[in-house]
This record gives sequence, structure tokens and C-alpha cells, in this order.
Amino acid sequence: MLEKWTGEVSVINIGATKEEGGSRRQVIKVGGQATLPFLSGEGVLANKPVVAFEVWDIAPSDWPAGLAKAYADVFSDPLAWAEKCVKEYKAGLICLRLQGAHPEFGNKTPDEEAKLVGELLKKVDVPLIILGCGDDAKDNLVLPVCCQAAKNERCLVGSAAQDNYKTLSVAVLADGHNIIAESPIDINIAKQLNILISDMGLALDHIVINPTIGALGYGLEYAYSIMERARLAALAGDKTVACPFICFVGQESWRAKEAKASEQEFPCWGPESERGVIWEAVTATALIQAGADILVMRHPQAIEKVNKYIDELMKG
Repeated sequence: MLEKWTGEVSVINIGATKEEGGSRRQVIKVGGQATLPFLSGEGVLANKPVVAFEVWDIAPSDWPAGLAKAYADVFSDPLAWAEKCVKEYKAGLICLRLQGAHPEFGNKTPDEEAKLVGELLKKVDVPLIILGCGDDAKDNLVLPVCCQAAKNERCLVGSAAQDNYKTLSVAVLADGHNIIAESPIDINIAKQLNILISDMGLALDHIVINPTIGALGYGLEYAYSIMERARLAALAGDKTVACPFICFVGQESWRAKEAKASEQEFPCWGPESERGVIWEAVTATALIQAGADILVMRHPQAIEKVNKYIDELMKG
């Protein structure tokens, strides 16, 4: 028996073309589903899930060797790193993590990070996701300046949390961007945060939910159930949770022991480089079925596998 839904997920546009006042070559649309993932017989599947390549402003010190090898030649140059993702790996979306702004990882100034954002927008012409360093006080200084540096480019900027959303909401609204609302695997907090952000004047169709997922073997099932509950509520007509999902798959997958443990330590597990790719790809494919709209990933081989998987699902 086919379900008939009364609601649908909001459509979020990331990136602005020259005609829209920006400089991106295309606009990426996410969301718009009027049914559960890939049940095309029940409703419209407006836009397919998309993968963003993660790029850091500094060389990551904790990435496993099997992952770091893919970017070893560009690790120290974020502009070259982003260009490699676009030209060599055909990235259509870049996620810039400003980890170097963290007080413990370089303490870069807001002006330094804003300059990088401006240079990156000139270097590559794909839409951009901009992430802070994770230190709330520093992000409140850095992200508004970066929003201004990318004014009218309609980036996706994050993250806004329940205790730290006002400054970023104002900056995003002023400079024409979208916002990532981060909630700790809790549908009620996600709903409340979306309401608080919308009360600041930013429309719900400019909000993307980060449900803070877990990787395969590390809370994936619970994250899946929360995402599924939120999507069911959205399709039932609750507009406060009818926002696309963004999932930081690479971040969670490559911190798993099974993805990064050495072959010498666990010889029966097989090559660590292959394990990490598989761990990231399987985590991503599971979350796609839960309703993920944007997957931020790291290893190009895992991304290639997931993009093929998405294409096959969309054929169906």
C-alpha cells in the first residue's frame, strides 16, 4: 500500500551564479523530497544527494596515512587542495574547514581566514560550504567575517548550535547565505533550534540540519533512527524539521578504530587503506537511505563509490 504524504522537504540552493550576483558556475539544489528516500512510487524525488569534498585550511595532523596519501602533495596549500578536488576528482561542492582558527591549532585571525575564503572563491568556481573550527568563541569572530568575504555567493555556513546561534544567524542573513543547524542526535533539539534561528529572521528554507551522526559501528543505527523520525515528521507536515540533512561522514568514519588501525596491529583485518575507504563508503550509503542530502567526505575512492551508488539509486 502506497503512503500519501502531505508535507515535503525544503529545497536549499547552495551557490549563486553570475546572473544571481555570485560567481559560481552552477547552483546545487538539495532537498525537495515528497517521500521517503528513493520511494519514487510514493512521491517526488526532486534532487539527488550530493557529496562535498572536505578541505582544511591547515594540514591535518590526525588523518591516517591511507587517507592523507590521497592529498599528500597539496596538504599544506588549501587552494591547491581544493583545485585538485575539482580538477582531478571532479568535485562539484567543496567543504572548507577552518580548523587553523582554533586556539590550539594555529589560532589564525578572522582576517586571515576571510582572505582564504576570498582566494578560494577565485581559485575554484564550485559552490562552497564553510565550517568553523569548533571553538564557539572563536567561530563567532571568524565566521561573520568569512560570510562577508563570500557575500552573495550563497554558501552553506556552520555550525549554529542551541547555545551559540545568534551571531552566525545574523551574519548569514545579512550576507545571503544558508546555515547549518547542529543538534546532538535529538529531534526535539533540532526542531527547537530551527525555530530559534527562524525567529532571528532566517527562513526555514535556508536551514540545513546536522544531526551529528555516528559512523558504522559507532552509533550509526541510532543516528539513522533519529533522521528517519525527523523525515517522517517533515512528510507528515511539520515544517520546522522539513530541512535537508548534512552528514559529516569522513570526520566520523576515519576516526573509527577499524578504519585507521595498522595492518601490523590487526593483520587479519586486511590493508588499512582499503578498510578506511570501505568504512567511509558503507557509512555514507547507509545514511543516504536514512535521508542524507549532503555528505561531507574525505577519500576520493570512497566518494567515487558513493557517487556511483547514488546514480544507480536515482535510475530506479
